[in-house]
Amino acid sequence: MSADALLDALDPEQRAVATALTGPVCVLAGAGTGKTRAITHRIAYGVRTGVYRPASVLAVTFTARAAGEMRVRLRDLGAGGVQARTFHAAALRQLGHFWPRVVGGAPPRLLEQKAPIVAEAGRRVGVSVDRVSVRDLSSEIEWAKVSLVTAEDYQRAAEAVRRPTPAGQEPQAVARMLTAYEDVKAERGVIDFEDVLLLLAAMLAQRGEVADEVRAQYRHLVVDEYQDVSPLQQHLLDQWLGGRHDLCVVGDPSQTIYSFAGASPHHLMTFTRRHPRATVVRLVRDYRSTPQVVGLANRVLTATRRPGDPAPLHLVAQLPDGPPVRFTAYDDDEAEAAGVAARAARLVASGVPASEIAVLYRTNVQAEAFEQALAAAGVGYQVRGGERFFSRRDVRDALVLLRGGARAADPGVPLGETARDVLTSAGWAPA
Repeated sequence: MSADALLDALDPEQRAVATALTGPVCVLAGAGTGKTRAITHRIAYGVRTGVYRPASVLAVTFTARAAGEMRVRLRDLGAGGVQARTFHAAALRQLGHFWPRVVGGAPPRLLEQKAPIVAEAGRRVGVSVDRVSVRDLSSEIEWAKVSLVTAEDYQRAAEAVRRPTPAGQEPQAVARMLTAYEDVKAERGVIDFEDVLLLLAAMLAQRGEVADEVRAQYRHLVVDEYQDVSPLQQHLLDQWLGGRHDLCVVGDPSQTIYSFAGASPHHLMTFTRRHPRATVVRLVRDYRSTPQVVGLANRVLTATRRPGDPAPLHLVAQLPDGPPVRFTAYDDDEAEAAGVAARAARLVASGVPASEIAVLYRTNVQAEAFEQALAAAGVGYQVRGGERFFSRRDVRDALVLLRGGARAADPGVPLGETARDVLTSAGWAPA
C-alpha cells in the first residue's frame, strides 16, 4: 500500500492526524470516531514516507488487549517493527535490560498479588487484615504510589482531594501501613507493578547514559487514552521525552474512567500549556452509534459539565437512524436484573435472535444477578469477557463451606446466621 493510499482510507480529520508527523500533537477523539485507525495510520504513514524508522517509535496504551490490537493493525499497514506496549510492559522491558548494568544481577521478582504483603504489613502495624480490608488497603497503596504520594505526605494528600480512608482506618494508620508495606517488600526481595515505573523513572533521571540510550532509541512517542494517565505515568513519560516535544497524545476528558485509581484528565486538558506549539485535531465523526444514541450522549455530557471544565466534544453520528433510546429506573439490583431479563425474553419471543441482544454491566460482580434473572426467565446467555460468577474459585469455595455449614448447623440457629458465620470465618464481609 502506497503512502497516498493510506491517506485515502481516512476521513478529513483522521487524515489531519496522519499527516501531523512532527512536533507535539494532541488528538481529542470522541467515542467511536476511529482514533486507533487515525494513530496507526499516522505511524504507518510516517514509516512509509521515511520520516520514522519503525524501531524509533514507541506507542503506549493502557491494556494488553489494546496494545495487541495496535500491533496487529500496524503490521497490516506495513509498520510491524513499531513497539506498541502498555506503560508497564514497556517499562518492565527497559528495566530488565538496564538493571544488570546499573544495579547488577537480575531484577527483583515481580509481585503478582499485593494481598499477602498487605496482610503482613497490616499485622505489623495493627491494622485489620480481613478479606475486605486487605482489598481496600491494596487499592489505596496503588492510588498513593501512582499519585506519587509518600507515606509522609499521605494524610495531607488524602485530605486535599477529600479521599475517603479505606477500611475505616485513620489516615495515620494508612500512612504507617504504606511504610510497612515497603519494608515487607524489601525484606522479601520483590517489587510491585508500580515499582516498575518508579524504578525506571528514577534510573532515567539519575543515570544520564541510560536516559540518552533510551531517548536515542525512541524518537517518536505516542500515548493512547491519555485522559487516563496517572501522575506516575506522566513522570515516566517526561523521562522518556527528556525535554523533547515529539509526542502525540490521544484522548477525551469525557472518557476518564480511572480517576478512582489516580488517573486524571489534567495532563490532556493542559497539554497545550506545556506544548504551546502543539497541533490539535478533533475527531467528532461517530461511526459506532446511531444519531439517537449520539444525540443523547451529547446532551448528557453538556448537562453534566462542571464549572471550569472544557466544553465536551460534540459528536456527529455517521450511521442511519435507529430506535429511540429508552431509560428505566429500578428500585434495586434485583429489580433491575429482573426487568432486563423480562425485556430480553420479550425480544426473543418477538423473533429477535438472542445473539443480537447484549447486556452491559460495569463490573464483573454484577454478573450474578443478571445470570440468575436470565436463567429464571428461560433466556439462554453467554458471559463474554469475564468469568461466570459461580465459576469463580472464591465463590466455589464459599459454596462448599456453606454446604458443609448447613449440614453441621444447629437446628436452633437461624440458617441466615449460620451462613454469615461461615462466610465471615472464611474472610468474607457484608457488602
